[in-house]
Amino acid sequence: MSIDRETFDRSSEDELEELSSTEQVLGFLAANDDRAFKATEIAARTELDGGTVSTALTRLKNRELVEHKGTYWAITSDEQRLERHDGYSRATRLFNEQLGTEEKAAWKEHAPAEPHPSREEDSQ
Repeated sequence: MSIDRETFDRSSEDELEELSSTEQVLGFLAANDDRAFKATEIAARTELDGGTVSTALTRLKNRELVEHKGTYWAITSDEQRLERHDGYSRATRLFNEQLGTEEKAAWKEHAPAEPHPSREEDSQ
């Protein structure tokens, strides 16, 4: 994955180290914290191998950083646990630097009005 020159110039070597696959999966779920995904969709959206994503999800579940229900995965709602996890902080910082800080209020204005199918199953 390439980065723009401005990010290259202002970032330290540590910041430019590539995120691990586990950090990428956690970062993806954090960026989509109001949704749950199948592992195959996470793999497609992060451009990671399916086996790599499954291993990352298992590691994250063992650390209680993600939740698993049926075939769906979501980031934990325990914000304190996430904040204590160094990989989450690093991934969030790098994504914010590369893509800009997310404004949740603005993002939610454009979110679909209907719930994700996994949430509909919960209400039945």
